[in-house]
Amino acid sequence: MAKSNRHLGKYVDPNTDFGWKFYFGREENKILLIEFLNSLFEGQKVISDLSYKAVEHDGDHQDMRRVVFDLLCKGSNGEYFIVEMQQLFQEFFKDRAVYYTSRLINKQLARGKKGNDYFLPEVYFIGILEFRMDGIKSALPVHETESRYFYDVALCDKYTHEVFYDKLGYKMVSLPSFTKKPNELNSVMDQWLYLLKHLSTMDKLPYFLDKRIFGLIFEIGEIGKLTEEDLMSYEASLKHKRDAESVFNSALKAGRISGHAQGVIEGKIEGKIEGKIEGERKKAIETAINLKKMDISIEKISKATGLSIEEVEQL
Repeated sequence: MAKSNRHLGKYVDPNTDFGWKFYFGREENKILLIEFLNSLFEGQKVISDLSYKAVEHDGDHQDMRRVVFDLLCKGSNGEYFIVEMQQLFQEFFKDRAVYYTSRLINKQLARGKKGNDYFLPEVYFIGILEFRMDGIKSALPVHETESRYFYDVALCDKYTHEVFYDKLGYKMVSLPSFTKKPNELNSVMDQWLYLLKHLSTMDKLPYFLDKRIFGLIFEIGEIGKLTEEDLMSYEASLKHKRDAESVFNSALKAGRISGHAQGVIEGKIEGKIEGKIEGERKKAIETAINLKKMDISIEKISKATGLSIEEVEQL
């Protein structure tokens, strides 16, 4: 096991690409995702089991954009869950959520199927956001009045407010808007949100979190228990997150958060982040090539670099 003294804290930060998939995207830890989703649904539905599905989906046409989900799971009752962790503000995040669910729904009907059978499975989009939903100002400090932190969205009738179609839903959490203190955690969902927001700064399981639900996270999440490959991946993921936040915050300070300036800022942010992402990908490919020369298994190389198994095999 790898031992780290590089000031990374004691526990893996779940709000990194590596951390999110480490806790919630691995078959051996799927009970964590099941418990988390059940806390968001609060009895609306009970998820007893999940199976992980491929996260990359090509378009139906050559010029159609490829979709890559953070996590895609199927419940034991046939329902689908798209689970996304979004670190930085995106102006068209709602558009993206609708697009993702629409693409997934579209895939459920077989091509060329005749007749009037349009039965579809339930599809839910779950978004964990490190920004507030009220616009780009969400990146600024929280004011005295607490913003809304949980959004439970369904297709409704505008006049009666009754749910028109109950097999499509969006549940989104804004972590910066969640400001509850330990003595204000009134539900299991509150405990989950507190954990997601503060785990990276904790040094043990606090008394106010249910040990039966959260014990596994503190058991597997210690950075000192990571393999060398996982530690490399986590450090790269953490660096990417901090670099992206730095670019974003610098852009906010340099411009006015309104009108045309907002578009300019977002364009600069996107361009710089894309450049950094491309640079990180080149480094990942170089690392993968070197690891292959050392006869490291393709599965371990994939975990260490973030490249897919298919990408590693082609190098």
